[in-house]
Amino acid sequence: MSYWLFKTEPGCFSFDDLKNRPAMTEHWDGVRNYQARNFLRDRVQPGELVLFYHSNIPEPVVVGLAEVVRGGYPDFTAFDPASEHFDPKSSPDAPTWFMVDVRYVAPLRQQVTLERIRSNPFLADMPLVRRSRLSIQPVTEEEWRTILAMGGMEN
Repeated sequence: MSYWLFKTEPGCFSFDDLKNRPAMTEHWDGVRNYQARNFLRDRVQPGELVLFYHSNIPEPVVVGLAEVVRGGYPDFTAFDPASEHFDPKSSPDAPTWFMVDVRYVAPLRQQVTLERIRSNPFLADMPLVRRSRLSIQPVTEEEWRTILAMGGMEN
């Protein structure tokens, strides 16, 4: 099993937004970076778990856990001229961008700030700590367990 960290700006789509969706499930659309797209298209699989991370706020933070419930498929928002994620180079016949569906699992008992993540030596190699701007990032099993422990969750 692989583990992931998905970044989102809470003003655009928050963990509470996910919780309030029908079946607490939503597609993860709008990713417009090729490396992150490749993760969504080729590697992120149903059943894998996600650290839900709120970014671009004064104190970025891991707030909860989600599960991938549908693997990569074409991001239909790229085909819609009315969408903020529209890409005229992408089409249903030759999609450029992909998305997955995620389902709300649980909030962390204690949110884990980026500052706390950076201060933990077991997390020094995380892309997040190395200032990766990718919105979809792999997380090792050790990193996953460490963040869950920091968040007061059972391992």
